[in-house]
Amino acid sequence: MTYEILDHTADAGVRGIGATLEEAFAEAARGTFALMADLDSVRPEGEVAVEAEADTPEGLLVAWLGELLRERDVRGMLFSRFEVHIVGRDGAWRLSGRAWGERIDPRRHRLGVEVKAATYAGVRVERTGDGWIAQCVVDL
Repeated sequence: MTYEILDHTADAGVRGIGATLEEAFAEAARGTFALMADLDSVRPEGEVAVEAEADTPEGLLVAWLGELLRERDVRGMLFSRFEVHIVGRDGAWRLSGRAWGERIDPRRHRLGVEVKAATYAGVRVERTGDGWIAQCVVDL
């Protein structure tokens, strides 16, 4: 599993890569939070449950990342570890996930840019020859 940060003119793209769809979604979340802080400095001390629904896998990715960003804002937390379970087909996709992290501490965390939202720009969720990718552009 891994993630990549993609070049984009005004914002940033994130691409999660995994052997399964769930791993790709988890890695897209890691990529999103890696833009905001050095993940090695974020301890997985607290756990947050996250749920999302959408009509398409692409919509589900945007909803998943949006829910994680909402949890960041509401709880004042950064997340570094993610677990995802996805069920879906024919216009009904549902995700239940968990994120682990801790409250933001600017003295200890090496902070990066603020991610405001996940967008549908460049959104792509698809099976590859050896796994899955899940990508979109995030608004900075």
